[in-house]
Amino acid sequence: MESVTMLITLFWTFLKIGILSFGGGFAMIPAIQHEVELQGWLTPEQFSEAVAISGMAPGPLATNCAIYIGKMTMGLPGAAAAVLGMVLPSVVLIAAVARFFYAVRTHRTVKTVFYGLRPVVAALVVVAALRFGFTYFRAEWWTWKTGVSAAIFLLALLGLTRYRMHPLSVILLSALVGVAIYG
Repeated sequence: MESVTMLITLFWTFLKIGILSFGGGFAMIPAIQHEVELQGWLTPEQFSEAVAISGMAPGPLATNCAIYIGKMTMGLPGAAAAVLGMVLPSVVLIAAVARFFYAVRTHRTVKTVFYGLRPVVAALVVVAALRFGFTYFRAEWWTWKTGVSAAIFLLALLGLTRYRMHPLSVILLSALVGVAIYG
């Protein structure tokens, strides 16, 4: 019975965090730390370790923290309860928004709003890419490394657009070229 109570407590704790925390994984860390310390689940050192390991693992930081803390307190059932509590609010919200947009998707005003938003989203992606590129090239200006980086960029662009290569294969090939040239 005690283990069921603990699983419910894990679920409820991470459900509260999932509902009330905004701003992404790092913004949720203080709320998670407060709850973990309040419950006495981990020491401050163990919590720091949980954040470090969660940050290295693929996926969202806060969700990884929930899994790690749940596993440390109650094993696999604890990990399942904690992650379910953490992601359930987002899943419910996304499902509600999706249902709403599905219901109004054919409405003329909604269609025109999305036609207006598509180019803006594309522009935001291009601006982010340009800022990233300018920052990189300004910091290094022109060395043989920036020349190689420009060549890798152009080959990746060609592979993605002309030859329709899978993005993962372009990333892996670029990484191998980087290791071969810079390593």
